[in-house]
Amino acid sequence: MAEPASRASRDRAGWLRRDAERISGSLPALLVEAERLVASVATGVHGRRQAGPGETFWQYRAAQPGDALTQIDWRRSARSDRLYIREMEWEAAETVLLWADRARSMQFRSETVPRTKAERAALLALAVAVLLSRGGERFGLIGTEAEQPRTGERQLQRMAAILTAPPAADAPDYGAPAAFPLPRSGRVIFLSDFMGPREQVLPALQRAAGHGIGGVYVQILDPVEEEFPFIGRTRFESVGRGVRHETDQAAALRERYRHRLAERRDELAAAARAAGWQLLLHRTDESPRKALLRLHAFLGGAR
Repeated sequence: MAEPASRASRDRAGWLRRDAERISGSLPALLVEAERLVASVATGVHGRRQAGPGETFWQYRAAQPGDALTQIDWRRSARSDRLYIREMEWEAAETVLLWADRARSMQFRSETVPRTKAERAALLALAVAVLLSRGGERFGLIGTEAEQPRTGERQLQRMAAILTAPPAADAPDYGAPAAFPLPRSGRVIFLSDFMGPREQVLPALQRAAGHGIGGVYVQILDPVEEEFPFIGRTRFESVGRGVRHETDQAAALRERYRHRLAERRDELAAAARAAGWQLLLHRTDESPRKALLRLHAFLGGAR
């Protein structure tokens, strides 16, 4: 009599595990990788280095006329002939909006690296979100269901599900951030290769950057896209196969290509300078920790 029950139990366990794996997909892997990446970077609430509401001790200062008696730290004052006020560091929640380009061009991966540009952008975006969540700050993913800035584990799970979903079938060859509600204060982070036509990419960046808020462009490229190692007969195709070019002398195009790439980076740098933003260059054969450290410094910098 026990055998059928045991078999039924094993069957339930089997379909439960299969369903769990199907539902979760790559979501846990991305979250685990983002958490591990964040663990290598100093975390904490981004204090504003001035007195105000918060939970982190900043300094003692001498009491002044007008200070309330409830503000006095009697324990510290007992060690002196003066009265002292215990001040906390001002910790105010900030809004950070992220855009991770999921266009077809971001799906490119050469044989020299294990991840696509889109996968690296997703990892960095989620790692930044983990940092912000630990600091109690709000974050959102532009152009998605997670665009409304929130904080906490549910927002992280929502972002991770979006970032690990397959790219849309109608995704364009190259991406540019769409118009989005700008926060009154806060930061914006764009992660993309920024390789699309300049008349599409640059106006979108300038529109977002022209409202007095801080931001950073993170250009993510595959090493092949920087080094252009091709020689001889080569056929070039965009990931979406919308652009094709064939040549018998690929090496002859190297200098021209590198010049165009340098031009695009100069345009990005000029747009960033004009808006008071920053430009961060990142390759998929580099450690993501290097980029996250710089983004962490950007988020924790002077406001």
